[in-house]
Amino acid sequence: MKTLALVMIVKNEEQNLGRCLQSINNIVDEMIVVDTGSTDDTREVAYSFGAKVFNFAWGQDFSAARNYALEQSTCDWNLVLDADEYVVNDCGREIRHFLENGCQRIGRIKRIDEFIQNGEKRHAQSYLSRLLPKGVKYTGKIHEQVDSTLPRENINVEVYHYGYIQTNKTERNLELLLQELKKRPEDDYILYQIGKQYKLLQQFVRSEIYFEKSYSLASSHAWYRHSLVVDYLYVLMANRSFEKGLQLIAMEQEKLQDLPDFHFACALFYMEAAFCNSDQYAHLFPFIEKSFVRCLEIGETDNYDRVWGTGSFLAAYNLGVFYEVTGRKAKAISFYKRAANEGYEKAVERLNMLI
Repeated sequence: MKTLALVMIVKNEEQNLGRCLQSINNIVDEMIVVDTGSTDDTREVAYSFGAKVFNFAWGQDFSAARNYALEQSTCDWNLVLDADEYVVNDCGREIRHFLENGCQRIGRIKRIDEFIQNGEKRHAQSYLSRLLPKGVKYTGKIHEQVDSTLPRENINVEVYHYGYIQTNKTERNLELLLQELKKRPEDDYILYQIGKQYKLLQQFVRSEIYFEKSYSLASSHAWYRHSLVVDYLYVLMANRSFEKGLQLIAMEQEKLQDLPDFHFACALFYMEAAFCNSDQYAHLFPFIEKSFVRCLEIGETDNYDRVWGTGSFLAAYNLGVFYEVTGRKAKAISFYKRAANEGYEKAVERLNMLI
């Protein structure tokens, strides 16, 4: 039987680490925890679960730390998790089946990210390469990537990630990314990540500059391209760069016709343009409804990394708002009910006011 290790890098994670280790304890054969300078009881928590704990001097390089951790593993396979993540589904049999069958490949697990947007708790999902055969390493100082040409395969492992609502690491990430960009000024992925950090800081003009360059350089098959397009569109909307946004939509609408996040962003973009400059963009008004309807036609999908609700309750709620402000109360109530039935509290509030 092939063996499996949990491999982690941690620092000051005494509040989170136990939940992570408990969730995976009965699945792995070995736990490797590399500490990069904790001053709390992180190491003691790791020891309490039987983990092997190693020290590593932090040098502002995530790949170096992760690769050191991988080198400490004695197993055939390594599952990489962070302390603010924990497994939420019964996946032991799924993982063992993946390890024992077929040629070498890399397993992509589903991560569910919890974050706050517009004062509301939201969730996004993405598939990440985290189940690695022995010998596979990482590259990149920040937002490190698996450095391998092995094929990727999605597996039924779900991990919940709540770190985004606990700490804000945007300034730290931005500093490291700008250092990396000096070495690789034409790296489309680094440019994209810098644009994301400026977007999080609400420095939208700077964000637009980096997204624009990333978009011009990124391959049409880049794994993150759909996320770049959606993020770029939101930034163009924030900057009221409406003509550039319309050009972006025209270029991408066929490629992303089955992505609800894209059509959701389009609908909001059309709305912003139509209301900000009705004389020039009044013709976009019908496309608001059309785009939200398209979101619901697609529904929630696992074909892309995406935000939960853009194919269901968020689209339904926004259609309700659209119909309400355009005087179609009955249709508004219908879509508010649809969103409310999926547990969206804002829809419940609107229904209480209308009924």
